[in-house]
Amino acid sequence: MFEAVIALCASLAEGPCRDHLLPGYEGDIAALCTAALQARPPDLTVFAPLDAQGPPRCAPVGPALEVTEVAPGVFVHMGAIAEPDPANRGDVGNLGFVIGESSVAVIDTGTARWMGEALWRAIRAETDKPVSHTLITHMHPDHALGASPFAEAGAQIVGHANLSRAVSDRQANYLESLSLIVGPEAMLGTRAVAVDWPVEMTAEIDLGGRVLQLRAWPMAHTGTDLTVLDVTTGTFFAGDLIFDLHTPALDGRLRGWRAVLAELGTQAFQQVVPGHGGPVVAWPGGLEPMQRYLSVLEADTRAAIDAGQRLGEAVEEIAAEEAAHWQLFEAYNPRNATVAFTELEWD
Repeated sequence: MFEAVIALCASLAEGPCRDHLLPGYEGDIAALCTAALQARPPDLTVFAPLDAQGPPRCAPVGPALEVTEVAPGVFVHMGAIAEPDPANRGDVGNLGFVIGESSVAVIDTGTARWMGEALWRAIRAETDKPVSHTLITHMHPDHALGASPFAEAGAQIVGHANLSRAVSDRQANYLESLSLIVGPEAMLGTRAVAVDWPVEMTAEIDLGGRVLQLRAWPMAHTGTDLTVLDVTTGTFFAGDLIFDLHTPALDGRLRGWRAVLAELGTQAFQQVVPGHGGPVVAWPGGLEPMQRYLSVLEADTRAAIDAGQRLGEAVEEIAAEEAAHWQLFEAYNPRNATVAFTELEWD
């Protein structure tokens, strides 16, 4: 199998450079890929201001993300339970796709363009059906910034009604910090894409004999949380409303998150794909660790406020008893305690 690529550099003089996938030009042999390029030249303006090292060309298919079929037609890539670094190149969140009779929907796209490209290849290894929709569960870069290859291939980008503004406000900071953390080559060509379909409350997508139910939630993990239910298999993509193994990350409203989880606990899902960990968790059993952690976080925060503790000393103690149950606890729990303290001190 062959695919179309173009070598792009941040600067022809200094680099870094890497081959970028041009989605939708695949062929069993190089001649078919080349013929597709000639018949439908790609729009290279989307790569500005990168510099091209020659024209698009056809090459053997590059590496694909590893995916697991967790239910018929439902595939999940499990990211590392780790902070982004040069070794994992930002591959730290769960991504997935659902194949219907007529098209495919992608759920989350990773930290960087290279991940969207590798996810595209994973899809093409399973089906040649078009990718009609790309669903972004929330604004964080490990879920939202790899979408550009799908947008270029014609997929409709779907997200919470607040997503466009949230990503636009943060994109420059995300890209700058991630280039320092994982390296500029890994982030090369990465850009946020516009949301074509902002979801205010609920929506449905028909992939052909397969319906996905979407719901936009009030502020919880973030102010941009969107969930996806594959009705056919009862598989629920929770985004970061549900964490497994990885310490939850509070970037929204603690009481709102607890209220959302209480409502989710009344739903009869067959299985849940968390934003981190898994790649699937049983339901409702997979909800219990999240509810326990957030309950302890709130109780300890209220106790610290009532005792007159200052924030600096309180964050060292809040939810400390949960440390044994979660990975990356020291990286995330102090942040959570800070957000919770700030929210609850004026309650």
